[in-house]
Amino acid sequence: MSETPEDLYYASSHEWIKPGDGGVATVGISDYAQGELGDVVFVELPDVDSQVSARDEVSVVESVKTASDIYAPVSGVIVAVNELLEDSPETINSSPYDDGWIFKIRMENEEELQELLSAEDYRENCEA
Repeated sequence: MSETPEDLYYASSHEWIKPGDGGVATVGISDYAQGELGDVVFVELPDVDSQVSARDEVSVVESVKTASDIYAPVSGVIVAVNELLEDSPETINSSPYDDGWIFKIRMENEEELQELLSAEDYRENCEA
């Protein structure tokens, strides 16, 4: 079974989000998702300062098998991207919840987090 940290929120489209200080949250893809993708070879990072709505396509992760769109789990402004992924996209495979984060977003409405899945619900969603 893939790792699913309890302190994160999850989207059914396999993104995770970790709220942080000042309403800024970190976003990446789940261990389950990186396992399904296989070896990640390229990450198209979103533009810093871009305004996004929840469920907007903001990034693309390409693997040896396929390309997968990455969606914003909440609405807000992209405030940072993980530039490490430009040279080392495989970091998503080796460290999906730590070094392999994709972007940080300043959330417009933290209540949108309540529309996402808990770790337990996400695990059930993946097993279905």
